[in-house]
Amino acid sequence: MIDLHTIQNKVENLIRKAGEIILSASSSPVHQKGGHLNYVTDTDISIQAILKDGLMPLIPGCVFFAEEQENELLTDQYTWIVDPLDGTNNFIRGRKYSSVSIALLKDKKCVLGTVFQPFLNELYTAIRGEGSFMNGTPLHISTLPFDKALVDFGSSPYYTELAEATAYAFHEFLLNCGDVRRVGSAVMDCCDIASGRAEIFWEMKLSPWDFAAGSLLIEEAGGYFMMPYQDKVDLGRPACILATNAVCKDKALQIMLAAKEKIKG
Repeated sequence: MIDLHTIQNKVENLIRKAGEIILSASSSPVHQKGGHLNYVTDTDISIQAILKDGLMPLIPGCVFFAEEQENELLTDQYTWIVDPLDGTNNFIRGRKYSSVSIALLKDKKCVLGTVFQPFLNELYTAIRGEGSFMNGTPLHISTLPFDKALVDFGSSPYYTELAEATAYAFHEFLLNCGDVRRVGSAVMDCCDIASGRAEIFWEMKLSPWDFAAGSLLIEEAGGYFMMPYQDKVDLGRPACILATNAVCKDKALQIMLAAKEKIKG
């Protein structure tokens, strides 16, 4: 039986070291990946290697699942799901809104989530059943209603077949909620929900490293994390994501279900 608190302390030290690398990288070679506007930098790759070296010895027999590698299907084993640099395009452009995300799964459920935004020195942590925290302060979901909600969203730029559905959902949220935001780091969108800085976050397609840690932060802060186009939440596959507080849940879900009809193909 592993001690999640001991593991969490070691993860915090490791993720802060990763953040220091991001802060010290004045420039980093950029490489094109598959898909429109899909890039990886040498900083992404070097941080992922450091995280793998630091995380794998913590739990015997664990699995490492991360953005910059080929991954196997999720199993019930202890599994690290890592995004070494979420918000790569922000990083490339000098927009100081990127983060490092580490989740630990057991039986395909997130049991530990850690996110670090080095530019703001914000460390988000959660252990299942023990609440969510930012720099040690408990986090709580906002209670603002739908018509006053601040809505974070992602545009899924790699998937052109989702453009019409994305535009439809954006239009509906813009007309019916308070305002919308596009920050360019999905896990920080999740942290916005957990911390009450926004009431709704959605994106038509995200990968597990984009949301695994954030899903636990949201749930432990009292919010809802959903995959509206699937029968159940599956942290091992790309999916449409919707996260909300309780009072916005039903109306936000209605918009996302209507948007599904606009998906091409």
